[in-house]
Amino acid sequence: MAVSFTLSPAQQQLTKAARQFAEEHLGPLADAVRAEPDPLRRSLLARPVFEKAVAAGFLKGLIPAPFGGAAGDGVDAAILVEEWAAKSPDFVISMAGPLIALAPVYEVGTPEQIERFVAPFLADSGAPVAAMAFSEPDGSANFDAPPPAGGTLTVAVPDGDHFVVDGRKQWASHLPGWDGDGPDLMTIVCRTPGGISLLVAEREHLAGHVEVEEYLDLPGLAGCMTARVRLHGVRVPRANLLGQEGQGAALTRNAFVASGASIGAFATAAMREAFAVAHRFATTQTRGGAVPIIEYQAVADLLADAKGRIEAVRLLSWRALDAALSGDPAGPELALHAKVFGSETAVSVINDLVQVVGVTAYDTAFPLLRRLHEALAYPVIEGSNVGVRRRQLQAMLAAPGYDPLAASGLT
Repeated sequence: MAVSFTLSPAQQQLTKAARQFAEEHLGPLADAVRAEPDPLRRSLLARPVFEKAVAAGFLKGLIPAPFGGAAGDGVDAAILVEEWAAKSPDFVISMAGPLIALAPVYEVGTPEQIERFVAPFLADSGAPVAAMAFSEPDGSANFDAPPPAGGTLTVAVPDGDHFVVDGRKQWASHLPGWDGDGPDLMTIVCRTPGGISLLVAEREHLAGHVEVEEYLDLPGLAGCMTARVRLHGVRVPRANLLGQEGQGAALTRNAFVASGASIGAFATAAMREAFAVAHRFATTQTRGGAVPIIEYQAVADLLADAKGRIEAVRLLSWRALDAALSGDPAGPELALHAKVFGSETAVSVINDLVQVVGVTAYDTAFPLLRRLHEALAYPVIEGSNVGVRRRQLQAMLAAPGYDPLAASGLT
């Protein structure tokens, strides 16, 4: 993007449309999710809203224009994520599955693969979902480690013109699909004779071969369909191999660049909503004193510091997503900063805002604790900060010829 800090008329319209959809549909959905104790039933509550989002063209807006979609630039993506995540971050995560699952398709897919795999997500109706089947129950921070020490345990055994896939996956939203028979498309990180590889399983390959072991009950992002599944005897045509055998590790890392940057926007959404609650509390509550508590320096300082950090994370996220989605060489580093700095700042800021409110914030009926629950997820999803993202930053910083000014464009 050009160096400008004013949204264009089109971006202002996008903000308005996204906020209107969020207020009309995602706010009520979030309320319904909080009222439903069963993790499967509450994740299914999203389907009617999902269908409305597809009909409104929002799913096409996640697909890059060269592949038939209507996606804008990274700032557009950050605006949409923030506006929707302010009401229901779990819905955004569920709907954004194609962003990660299709990223390797865009990178190395053949023209035929691109046309076939992208087609379901250019629909004007329905609720097509995709999943990047990467993480495994035993952990995936070292997914590319060679056996038998560890690494990816899901295996794909050649069988004529097919691979037969067996293994267990966890954490990716919509691994079971809406009905337990799998999503419309699943990009599977697996081990083939040639090494870590990516296979794309379509609905017809998955049906009857996905066993849901458990639907997970999360304290935050509770509306996400998050499960542990077992893939057994999934027959995937060799023609659905992305790139070459052994290319999967690099493709997988690349697929999570933009999603990592997006965590900064999720973090911004959680912080902005928490700030609104704490600011309203501070300007209306005296807590037994003579004046609203914002008149006290300690409270005002906490609020001022929080607001500054929110603005910093928002701008970093815009820059990071813009770089990641445009192919800017700075994208990988900026995405990591948005993920690490954004997620950890959100936890710190919201915890400070809890202090502004005091013990009242510890009541689940008060609308602040759920924002902390959301924020606590961000340092550990999309590649945990400690086990994955900081290690990636370490590798960048240690690389010969690393230029500290390159990401800023000041070289």
